[in-house]
Amino acid sequence: MDKRHFLGAALASGALPAIAAAPSAAAGGPALLTITGIIGRSNRGPLDPVRDQMMLKQKLAFTRAFALDFAAIAALPAQTIRPTLEYDGKPHTLRGPLLADVLALAGARPGDGSKVLLRAVDGYAAAIPMGQLRAWKFIVATHLDGQPMALGGLGPLWAVYDADRVPQMAARPVKERFGACPWALYHIEVQA
Repeated sequence: MDKRHFLGAALASGALPAIAAAPSAAAGGPALLTITGIIGRSNRGPLDPVRDQMMLKQKLAFTRAFALDFAAIAALPAQTIRPTLEYDGKPHTLRGPLLADVLALAGARPGDGSKVLLRAVDGYAAAIPMGQLRAWKFIVATHLDGQPMALGGLGPLWAVYDADRVPQMAARPVKERFGACPWALYHIEVQA
């Protein structure tokens, strides 16, 4: 059996989970999240002025990046949170992997003082210290109340935390709790 057939058979049987779990934007769907900055792994090249129009218009620049499709993000161990949302003042169930786990896929290992810039498709951006992202247990939510989030709503990805469980944020009015949580997240830049 040649190497290609062996690897194909091993992947199909689940014998090589580490290789099968290696995410790639080309594996199944379009890239939904692009991670740039101080990363240890990349699976795509520099900003392309034709393919990356939104990034270009938002004045992003990078020479390499790590791109993830929905399946790669959803394959990570999911966390469930139940914050009260500002949109209706009711608790909702959000599910997705820890943001720190998503960054780890790109080989990013920012220290607590490093800034992480979270950017939404509308250009809204929030720069948050990595220590806060870890302490508040930010997730990259993929599901709201058991359903995948759609573009045009809060998704398909939302960087969010359970504000009801963070005392200094729970003390604030609901409308003031989510300024650091860009919905329709599509880009993360890991800074020094």
